[in-house]
Amino acid sequence: MSTFTKVILFTDRDGRAKFRDEKIELAEGHPQAMLSRILPASGYQLRHSPVGFRSQWHCTPNPQWVFILGGEMEIGTHEGSRTFRPGEHFFSADVLPEGETFDERVHGHWSAQRGPHPLVTLFLKVP
Repeated sequence: MSTFTKVILFTDRDGRAKFRDEKIELAEGHPQAMLSRILPASGYQLRHSPVGFRSQWHCTPNPQWVFILGGEMEIGTHEGSRTFRPGEHFFSADVLPEGETFDERVHGHWSAQRGPHPLVTLFLKVP
């Protein structure tokens, strides 16, 4: 069976942001166009970030898919960083643990534009 790799940025039990991969089965469709089941979504948002953009440390307010449409996006965690290019994605679920007060020495991640082109992203919101 074919699968799609869902790259997930999540908050681990120690409160730190980490990446992991999860497989989504592509069990529908036909051999030339395998599909996953329909996944829920509630809206989307587009963002343009100029060359030189870098965010502060933060947590994702609500889980969402992030698709890179143009430019390059680097996501930094306390364990290192990962760069995403056009056509790549990740599922951002790095939320602040319930009952915690945000501490950038422990929680969250940062994002930055990389390369010579502005960063263009699509945020697909999920319920």
